[in-house]
Amino acid sequence: MSDTLRRLPPAQLAPLREHYEQVRHAGRQRGLVAAAAVLAIVLLSGWFVQADLYGLIVHSDRFFSYFERLLTLAGGDMAGHPVWTDPGEWFWGWRRWLRLLIDTLLIAYAGTLFGALAGFCCAVLSAANIVPSRTLRWVVKRCAEFCRTVPDLVFALLFVYAFGLGPLPGVMAIAIHSTGTLGKQIVEVVENIEMKPVDGVMASGSGWARMVRFAVVPQVLPGFLSYALLRFEINVRTAAVLGFVGAGGIGQELIIAIRRFYYNDVAALLVMITLTVVIIDTLSSALRRRVIGMEHSA
Repeated sequence: MSDTLRRLPPAQLAPLREHYEQVRHAGRQRGLVAAAAVLAIVLLSGWFVQADLYGLIVHSDRFFSYFERLLTLAGGDMAGHPVWTDPGEWFWGWRRWLRLLIDTLLIAYAGTLFGALAGFCCAVLSAANIVPSRTLRWVVKRCAEFCRTVPDLVFALLFVYAFGLGPLPGVMAIAIHSTGTLGKQIVEVVENIEMKPVDGVMASGSGWARMVRFAVVPQVLPGFLSYALLRFEINVRTAAVLGFVGAGGIGQELIIAIRRFYYNDVAALLVMITLTVVIIDTLSSALRRRVIGMEHSA
């Protein structure tokens, strides 16, 4: 195309170049206007929420000094040195912390399991292509919306107040929130299934439950497992945070260390949580890719 333009006479080429420059100039103007609008919205939002940009800049050194204290030994023979120079002193409570970390994983696992089962039930009861009752669909969808709208931290606080400290509030909070999120994700999978198997099962005289078992579940199972694994990744991190309000697990130990200014313990706990989340994310991602591959091959 460029060679063709070069061969055009100057009288014909000049209007094309002028039009091309006008288009580029208009594009640059639109980009500048969009950037100015975004900047104005950011500044307006900061002013509205009273964000102190000056304070952020002035006190930014405190952020780095806090991490410096986290990574400097406060006791032992190597006090004042980096924490990795004495791993034994740094991870002095690793046995207890490991048990709490396992509790966190079990909380996330149990909450995800119950939430996935309940979310699947919500999905098949609110899918427009297999549930003829509008009233039932409306009620189930509103319940799922409530479950995913209320933050899991709020659910955890309520259950801690009702049942006391421990893993149970964490499991219930994660299960309820997972019910809402997975119900929303899976219903979209159900509503996009192939309807010929459904019609075939119903034509054979089977009931609604058998239709779901033999025509819906085989089609949505790979997508369901993929979403459930993704939710488990998220819930591992959530379970650690829920410990801040007494919902069990390693998060409860972490908030105690933060409040008591045990800087080295905070660093050690953060390292253990981070490594665990990385491992879980890696394994879950690999399983999800395998499940998605099974879905595509099917």
